[in-house]
Amino acid sequence: MIDFKNSTFIKMKQVDEKPLMNDIQPLLINGEQVIGAYKAMRDYCVFTNKRVISVNVQGVTGKKKDFTSLPYSKITAYSVETSGVLDMDSELEIYMSGMGKVSFEFTGHSDIIQIGQAISSFIL
Repeated sequence: MIDFKNSTFIKMKQVDEKPLMNDIQPLLINGEQVIGAYKAMRDYCVFTNKRVISVNVQGVTGKKKDFTSLPYSKITAYSVETSGVLDMDSELEIYMSGMGKVSFEFTGHSDIIQIGQAISSFIL
């Protein structure tokens, strides 16, 4: 489970979701579609049209995984910070009702505005 007191995913970059689908597919409900996947070293998160699924890969072999579902319906507010000239990273902060804040950091090649638009289209 995400530590909601220290909940930061460090510098994820956009990846093809197809290699991650073996892990994610069993969790998806009817009509749920993946809209983007972002990966750090071993951990990753997948944005769908219903929620964010965060995956914490554990253990030496990486076979043990912790899946945390963050439904858009529980988002009370969110914030995006775009990359700049010297600071090439962007950030997303999601404030979840009854849970707290979750922060995601992305490399400069991620389209944070597209992520913000997608979240807005699902929560507004």
